[in-house]
Amino acid sequence: MELRNIAIIAHVDHGKTTLVDELLKQSGAFRENQAVAERAMDSNDLERERGITILAKATSVEWNGTRINIVDTPGHADFGGEVERILSMVDGVVLLVDAAEGPMPQTKFVTSKALALGLRPIVVLNKVDKPDGEPDRALDECFDLFANLGADDEQLDFPSMYASGRAGWADMELDGPRKDLTALFDLIVQHVPAPKQLEKYEEPFKMLAVTLGADPFIGRILTGRVE
Repeated sequence: MELRNIAIIAHVDHGKTTLVDELLKQSGAFRENQAVAERAMDSNDLERERGITILAKATSVEWNGTRINIVDTPGHADFGGEVERILSMVDGVVLLVDAAEGPMPQTKFVTSKALALGLRPIVVLNKVDKPDGEPDRALDECFDLFANLGADDEQLDFPSMYASGRAGWADMELDGPRKDLTALFDLIVQHVPAPKQLEKYEEPFKMLAVTLGADPFIGRILTGRVE
């Protein structure tokens, strides 16, 4: 099975966790009769109360024979260290930007680290259905941000999409059909490179541990990347 590892970068309240909820639902991660709370990946009480993400989470979905590992990362600068650690696990990033607000200063640090690691971005302009949305201006601001952060030519040639995470759709064109997130799934598979295959399977197991969590049923859970 093909693999893709991505991290989602976004400012607080730009709709990141809501979009991840929709990715989980539309990929078939939940049963049809399963009741799923909003912000499914916000397991921390403070996260649910304030609607923000504090601790990095990882999940995976399957799409047309490809397993996509998704990391839902904190969007606030105070939790930047958590985001920086998670970037070492992935091969591409999705920068989610509110079409009305554009890229915010608190995403600059995380984006700069992603670009420095050579990760190729996908820009998703979210909330384009809001009356005050200016997706063209927001897209230009994203390009300027990447250029100012020293992105190379390949990173500056980034694909972009228009979306509404709450409505559950994403399209390459602003006036597209707005049906579902199929276009976003397909773009991730096409644009994000597959992880490098391990060449020497006889060597001892090595894993870069990034996050440590706990589950009342499973016990301690270690998340990282096999080296």
